[in-house]
Amino acid sequence: MKSQTVTNPQAGPALLLVDVQTGFDDPFWGPRNNRQAESNIARLLAAWRQAQLPVIHIRHCSVEPNSTLREDRPGNAFKPEAMPIAGEIEFKKSVNSAFIGTSLHEYLQGRSLQELVIVGISTDHCVSTTTRMAGNLGYINFLVEDACATFDRIDHHGRLHLAQDIHDIHLASLNGEFCSVVRTDDVIKKFAPVAI
Repeated sequence: MKSQTVTNPQAGPALLLVDVQTGFDDPFWGPRNNRQAESNIARLLAAWRQAQLPVIHIRHCSVEPNSTLREDRPGNAFKPEAMPIAGEIEFKKSVNSAFIGTSLHEYLQGRSLQELVIVGISTDHCVSTTTRMAGNLGYINFLVEDACATFDRIDHHGRLHLAQDIHDIHLASLNGEFCSVVRTDDVIKKFAPVAI
């Protein structure tokens, strides 16, 4: 298991909010887990702002014709709990990784940001892909398990897999190799205690 240590406390960590968008409220996505994800995201965002730590918003702008996350649809909007304010940067993407087709990596490197606290939707798609790529790029990642969520899925055999099971399995796969899995309370105490 990788040791997750603070390497540049003056520069971070950055809070990376991945696809916290209203389109995921559409019934199309089906049942989901962790209905507290948005409230925990709001707590983290408030703590980061109070501590004057960097905040980065990722918006998924789907190119799929029927997606609820298309840029020309209402579901492209950020949820109220994750609305950017002045001074917070946003990157738009059209694939699962926030690093593909964006200048996120250059932005982080230019500001010596080496640590990321990652939250968002969905655990097994854009959150996981972004976390994996961030790990491959050398970032120290903290994935907040109670500030992420996903949905029930049907596999290629037609079997139903429940959202909580998918969430737990993906966190188990990521932890120790691509990130440290943490909880909201713990990450606020570690990085933004001024907000408590």
